[in-house]
Amino acid sequence: MLYYLFEYLERTYNFPGASLFGFITFRAAIAILMSLAISTIWGKRIILYLQKKQLGESIRDLGLEGQVEKAGTPTMGGLIIILATLIPVFLLARLENIYVILLIVTTLWMGAIGFMDDFLKIRKKNKEGLQGKFKIFGQVGLGIIVGATIFFHPGVTIKEELANKSPQQEQLLDSNAREFSKEEKALTTTIPFVKNNEIDYTILVSWLGDDYVKYAWLLFIPIVIFIVTAVSNGANLTDGIDGLAAGSSAIIVLTLGIFAWVSGNIIFSDYLDVMYIPRSGEMVIFITAFVGALVGFLWYNTYPAQIFMGDTGSLTIGGIIAVIAIAIRKELLIPILCGIFFMETLSVMLQVSWFKYTKAKSGEGRRIFLMSPLHHHYQKKGIHESKIVTRFWIVGILLAIITIVTLKVR
Repeated sequence: MLYYLFEYLERTYNFPGASLFGFITFRAAIAILMSLAISTIWGKRIILYLQKKQLGESIRDLGLEGQVEKAGTPTMGGLIIILATLIPVFLLARLENIYVILLIVTTLWMGAIGFMDDFLKIRKKNKEGLQGKFKIFGQVGLGIIVGATIFFHPGVTIKEELANKSPQQEQLLDSNAREFSKEEKALTTTIPFVKNNEIDYTILVSWLGDDYVKYAWLLFIPIVIFIVTAVSNGANLTDGIDGLAAGSSAIIVLTLGIFAWVSGNIIFSDYLDVMYIPRSGEMVIFITAFVGALVGFLWYNTYPAQIFMGDTGSLTIGGIIAVIAIAIRKELLIPILCGIFFMETLSVMLQVSWFKYTKAKSGEGRRIFLMSPLHHHYQKKGIHESKIVTRFWIVGILLAIITIVTLKVR
């Protein structure tokens, strides 16, 4: 809203300094400062309110050190993250931008699912909460919305250079490489570490005949559903010890912010030879607000945590990360960038599969890890949770660096 106010003041009255709000970098800086302030200052008040309403976490005794002491710690801390993200976005972002709209819908959609889950856990005083099928239904619903929007909405385009340029045009391209290019609808995405690193999903359905492009949504939407479901569940599994999910997510989202800024900037995308996605730069406002909210939430969530994010936060975080990655056509980088989420999810899958297999074969189930998800395995080994979290953050930073390197290493 402030963006539109200052745009009006500049256009009508030539108000001094109003033009600053036209720059994404300026609004992004204000967004991160504003979200940090909201999450740290108002976060404490939300914690006190949740304590007053006795909205505390019910803890199952899993035999982990320091676990019992956490019983009664306020949950639903994801509300802090959601509020600290959306308030700066509504004030500073261009709200007609389709990418910003998608991220706002994702935040509210996944936040509502997580809130219902946390509320039912508190009301029933157990860890069951919302039934799994309803969570999956919500994730699938969001995947359909995101996939259909990216496929059908005219504002979601990429910009590609025209083929068969004349010699004169080639010379002009030295000074402006995107001058002879056009916006077009395409399901092109980026393949990491490959020289010709772009592939169009529509190729995978070319066997459907001459009109295969119009049927590509039959493949693309299920892919989006899978990514949204996988990443949101991965974030949910990672939220098991103080500060792990919020810190890891801040690293991931900040990295995605770099990609979004480069992809939305015609000069830097051309210099780095990456896909230029018109209007995607506006997502940087949302991303910086989200990073500020996560860092501010960490003020209260690091060991010993004064509040847990609950599913209100973890499902929302995973959904937002998935949608950003899909929107900037970097979803194939998720296994690298979200390596922490991937390892946590894989540890659970391996543990359950091996236990069922060995029980069927020998009558006695065996385990690969002392406990899953993976962070609980290290807790069982006697490593303090603050050390586990710090080491996971270090791994997350290394994975983020590798992800950024893919901009040029092909």
